[in-house]
Amino acid sequence: MPETTLIKSYGLATRLLGPFTPLILSHRASRGKEDPARKQERHGKTKQPRPDGQIIWCHGASIGECTMLLPLVNCILTDRPKAHVLVTSGTLTSAQIMAERLPGHTIHQYIPLDYPSAVKRFLKHWQPDLAIWAESEIWPNLLLYTRERGIPMALVNARMSRNSIANWQKCGYRNAQSLFGRFDVILAADEETANGLTRLLGKKVETPGNFKYAASALPVRTDDLKRLESQTTGRKIWCAASTHKSEDELMIAAHEALLKQHDEALLILAPRHPERRGTVGKLLEQAELSYVSRSSRKSVTRETRVLLFDTIGEMGLAYRLSHVSVVCGSFVKGLSGHNPLEPARLNSTVLTGPYISGFGETYTHMMQLDAAERLLIPEQIAPKLIEFFSDPQTLKDAQARSLDFAESHNAILGRVWEQIKPLLSPNRSQGVPS
Repeated sequence: MPETTLIKSYGLATRLLGPFTPLILSHRASRGKEDPARKQERHGKTKQPRPDGQIIWCHGASIGECTMLLPLVNCILTDRPKAHVLVTSGTLTSAQIMAERLPGHTIHQYIPLDYPSAVKRFLKHWQPDLAIWAESEIWPNLLLYTRERGIPMALVNARMSRNSIANWQKCGYRNAQSLFGRFDVILAADEETANGLTRLLGKKVETPGNFKYAASALPVRTDDLKRLESQTTGRKIWCAASTHKSEDELMIAAHEALLKQHDEALLILAPRHPERRGTVGKLLEQAELSYVSRSSRKSVTRETRVLLFDTIGEMGLAYRLSHVSVVCGSFVKGLSGHNPLEPARLNSTVLTGPYISGFGETYTHMMQLDAAERLLIPEQIAPKLIEFFSDPQTLKDAQARSLDFAESHNAILGRVWEQIKPLLSPNRSQGVPS
């Protein structure tokens, strides 16, 4: 498939940019956005040897995409127990989470910057037998050089907004076809993306369903769960999950109203960005709410009114403790919501705000089955919590609907793997020659 003028221009520009990438990375590292100890991986270099046998390369941009890929990683290793899986991502937090969650026979590396020499070094070293990309992060050089080496490629859970599809149309169908047409398999997350890619590529793109529906339940440290369960026995617990600036005040106000009806209630307040712990702590002090932060490792007592989750990678613990989860990033205009399936899988019923375009299809399906509820104004949060905690059967039924919805989509994983697996030829065991 020939490269277009636009793609050739991109290749030239990134080749010229290559010598300046150390400066770019140093600047990012100074701002805490790169791991100084692993900067060489961003240039396609690594100290880790390539294992013998098949390597399946899976790429996700950040935490969400990598977490989504974990069930597929486990599925691959179950189907191909002698294979290894290489997982790449581009953020510090995703690397931290993957270090905790990846199973055996897996390796994490930072994705190389998309300039030709880094990409070539990366591919020459790892020689993957199959490349699986998640969602919408498309790096042209990585895509083109992977195809040049004859490595089969799949794009799973492809997601494109209406605006993105329109922008690709403006760029010209040949540009879209020159990139997306190099994938052997494309599986869309939703019908809008499937229809858009079908128009762009001139061939049918299917959707087996949103792959995030099939993700594994978030993990938990058993000893931490047992300890907190013993400290919170009998309490009415709700979680304000992934709060953004200006949402913490709304959650605190809702909890104050709830406490007037249920003085034993406990709020688990989990800011989306834990570094905001100081700001959130001051808000709790101003509200005169007794709180304990997870980072302090102090025990929760009967006087504790708020448990501040100011740590990374512990939402599996938060959701397991919570009967109700208010999924935030949804109560302030300009935000677009967060994943409601994470609490639903852990038997925590789901409430959210009005701004949920990032997970609109998921919420629509859940609301159609009463598996989640959208609150149009923050003032509805406290009355809904009071309703749930005043009627145990209503709460139990709502939890069951959320859990049933999440579990009913597990078959998506099998459908995705069955369409990708034929790309992995049994004769490919060491990649292509370097």
